Amino acid sequence: MQPLNVVLYQGDAGTALTLVSSLSPHVRAVHMARSRDEIRPTIARHRAEVLVLDLETSCLSEVERLHHEFPRLSIVCTHRLADDELWAEALQQGASDMCEPRRTDQVVASVLRERAQHAAA
Repeated sequence: MQPLNVVLYQGDAGTALTLVSSLSPHVRAVHMARSRDEIRPTIARHRAEVLVLDLETSCLSEVERLHHEFPRLSIVCTHRLADDELWAEALQQGASDMCEPRRTDQVVASVLRERAQHAAA
């Protein structure tokens, strides 16, 4: 399987570091976007295949814009209050999954599913 480049945007620095630590053994590289303005250039610069996006500091319309701008990008959203309704809305806007950021095992599993889908494509 081809390793992935992942871009991570999380509002909470501690959560971001935990996710980087959890994702790093499974992907080529995890690149941090430190602000919403850095997300697009970081995706383009590193040719990211997956974005892990904090919906608490972003919005669903951002998911839609990113999905249209980077159609091959898989977007895994995180929100500490993720529920079925928010998950469905995120998928409708172009996300591939929604996870609670503290459930790093779920985030990693979602990113690995995306890696498998990229390898099959």
